[in-house]
Amino acid sequence: MTHDSTRRTALATGAAALAAGCVGCGTYGESTNSGETKGSRGEESGKEESGPSAGAAAGQALAKTSEIPVGGGTIFREQKIVVTQPNQNEFKAFSAVCTHLGCTMARVVDRTIDCPCHGSKFDITDGSVAHGPATKPLPPENIRVDGGTIQLA
Repeated sequence: MTHDSTRRTALATGAAALAAGCVGCGTYGESTNSGETKGSRGEESGKEESGPSAGAAAGQALAKTSEIPVGGGTIFREQKIVVTQPNQNEFKAFSAVCTHLGCTMARVVDRTIDCPCHGSKFDITDGSVAHGPATKPLPPENIRVDGGTIQLA
């Protein structure tokens, strides 16, 4: 004799265990236009509990201009910002928090900023949605290029 409540409990427990096991899944490090990971400034990718640039301070140096690839970009996970260089000497910055469900961007490849959670992609030029499920663009962030250094504004 099988009890429905026992079966539901077993299924619910299994689903909860599976969800808990996936909590640690993610991508580490910073990404470039080639998808390489560089440096160790990154944190685990995944949902963010605070808004964009929560860890960012005005005047903080992010990188040298030479470190941002033309046609690509670099994700600064701690600051929750992605800096791109769509064209030579043209630098843009956007929130690195996906507008779909709040995951942190994982990489910048083929002129898009890519979210690891559900496959949303955003254009490096203006942060617009290149591929859903996200429907809203990435919000712009303020940066200042001072000599060869990119700083938060």
